[in-house]
Amino acid sequence: MPEYKYLSGFGSHFTSEDPRCPNALPEGQNSPQKCAYGLYAEQLSGSAFTAPRTENTRSWLYRIRPSVVHEPFVRYEGVAPFLRGTSWEEQHPNPNQMRWNPFDLPAAGREIDFVAGLHTVCGAGDVRARHGLAVHVYLANSSMKDTAFYNSDGDFLIVPQQGALDVTTEFGRLYVQPNEICVIPQGMRFSVALEGPSRGYILEVYDGHFRLPDLGPIGANGLANPRDFLTPTAYFEDRSVAQGYRIVSKYQGALFVAKQNHSPFDVVAWHGNYVPYKYDLARFMVINSVSFDHCDPSIFTVLTCPSNRPGTAIADFVIFPPRWSVQEGTFRPPYYHRNCMSEFMGLIFGRYEAKEGGFLPGGASLHSMMTPHGPDHRCFEGASNAQLKPERIADGTQAFMFESSLSMAVTRWGEETCQKLDARYYECWQSLEKHFHL
Repeated sequence: MPEYKYLSGFGSHFTSEDPRCPNALPEGQNSPQKCAYGLYAEQLSGSAFTAPRTENTRSWLYRIRPSVVHEPFVRYEGVAPFLRGTSWEEQHPNPNQMRWNPFDLPAAGREIDFVAGLHTVCGAGDVRARHGLAVHVYLANSSMKDTAFYNSDGDFLIVPQQGALDVTTEFGRLYVQPNEICVIPQGMRFSVALEGPSRGYILEVYDGHFRLPDLGPIGANGLANPRDFLTPTAYFEDRSVAQGYRIVSKYQGALFVAKQNHSPFDVVAWHGNYVPYKYDLARFMVINSVSFDHCDPSIFTVLTCPSNRPGTAIADFVIFPPRWSVQEGTFRPPYYHRNCMSEFMGLIFGRYEAKEGGFLPGGASLHSMMTPHGPDHRCFEGASNAQLKPERIADGTQAFMFESSLSMAVTRWGEETCQKLDARYYECWQSLEKHFHL
């Protein structure tokens, strides 16, 4: 296994150079007349040039060849046929509660890499208007070979569920295991190597970038701490590829491919605040009630992509980690709820407390805007009659939620083709009894 080195911090301005080329970063300027080692200077912008300083993101890359050295892009036909991102009208709207059994891994004998294994489950908005989001799963069993991918449409937040990801980026290398996440911002080239059959979830946002949520009265500390986010250090390879290295672009929801005769991971040094990063979910500092009732699930937000409406998100990434439950006189599981947000949930491992029976690792659920949901009959009866004492919950479990203010549509693959939608999901609430009495 290669050595992985990281810089810690969220939203920081980093500098990094491969130790094989000391002093590769120019001093005092970004674009000297001649760069050290005969490198090319190239800027990667994550925001408009004139965005306020607090929102301005960009990095300078010092590379062996500029990224423009490639042949023209052509349609990448036949790859990832179930990837969507432009039209959400292929299915009739469906407001029902939805739950999926674990999505199937590729069949033995078929080599499916990360890009070919992308399947869109649901989404909303328009990539051309740079507004909205999509939820995908990746189902793969093969490493990307002499292939790099970049997303012109938005940021990818990747949640591995089975199998670790060895991710090479223009900024360096990331090793991401289940119970960790990584974020690859818009436009960054990366390649994914696998150690075996792999499955996971992806939250894609078109509007902007993920950031840490404001803490308000919580104060300065808590939830995901900035120092626990890790960005890779510079690593380059000077490698020619005679048969052609493929650069795959996701552009306006479609895939395109271009060829070049060298590896794109030739960045010797870089500096900036527009970077890929990873985070270990086990480091999340849980905040919760120590008296009665319990906090809204927003208290478990790791990252958010805010909309233009204060307090409202295009997407929140929320987790439900192991924690103590101590509330007095309180129904402790999630309460019955109708929400003006859309809630897509997944399970990395373990058993989710409100749905221990049918919600399985590698599966998912979607509770659409204003569709009622809550604990099943078994959970309700158990929690309503349990002796209330301090107890650990969710040990050995990690569930998460992609929550959005947008009303998401389900794709044909998600509703029909994958054949994983549980038609009997509604039955888990049908045995709830009437307890009313005068």
